[in-house]
Amino acid sequence: MATHKASGFLELVKTIVYAVLIAVVVRTFLFEPFSIPSGSMIPTLLVGDYLFVSKYSYGYSRYSLPFGLPLFSGRIFASSPERGDVVVFKLPADNATDYIKRVIGLPGERIQMIGGILHINGVAVRREPAGEFVVGNGIVKQTYRRYIETLPNGRRHAIIEIGDNGPLDDTNVYTVPDGHYFMMGDNRDSSRDSRVLGEVGYVPFQNLIGRAEVLFFSVDGPALRFWDWYRTVRFDRLFRSIQ
Repeated sequence: MATHKASGFLELVKTIVYAVLIAVVVRTFLFEPFSIPSGSMIPTLLVGDYLFVSKYSYGYSRYSLPFGLPLFSGRIFASSPERGDVVVFKLPADNATDYIKRVIGLPGERIQMIGGILHINGVAVRREPAGEFVVGNGIVKQTYRRYIETLPNGRRHAIIEIGDNGPLDDTNVYTVPDGHYFMMGDNRDSSRDSRVLGEVGYVPFQNLIGRAEVLFFSVDGPALRFWDWYRTVRFDRLFRSIQ
């Protein structure tokens, strides 16, 4: 009887170890889940969205590993991001905080905001009005102007603006260094991104974790209050691809 119990315990331990190893492999090399805590990527991503990020899209750096273990430098199996990708990366200021923004500027390019209009290499990016977008709950609401922005490679995505005279709507020219990328949030007046050099600035290729692919859950409220899911889960956002 004792031998049978010991054998059963060992089998349980082996099962747990295998499950942990599989989870580590999937999280390290394939997909990692992230949640959205702020509104900097509205309307593309909302607070309370949960998404999967593909770790293999740009190859692997130390930040692909658990705890950012410095087992190697640079990237292996590297593939460059495309303009318009929504990317999770480690904040360059501390190499620890996870940020999510959209790739706007590529290495060597010149980026500038003039009157709320994005300019890339001196050319204004097309921005078409697309109605209004309301952010907030029943008590406090903010109405934004919604636009569809078309990047030079044809990628189209929605952005929102309160107006075109905010502190980040008119900037100097940013020249993106080699091996770095210029990131911006889709909520242009409420995003601390590469336009703020002292806080985010240019993002090194090595700091990229992966590309945001799909929403697997979305809730307007605390996710742990599962008894409220019947009224807080945003069912229309589930399994939506991220553009």
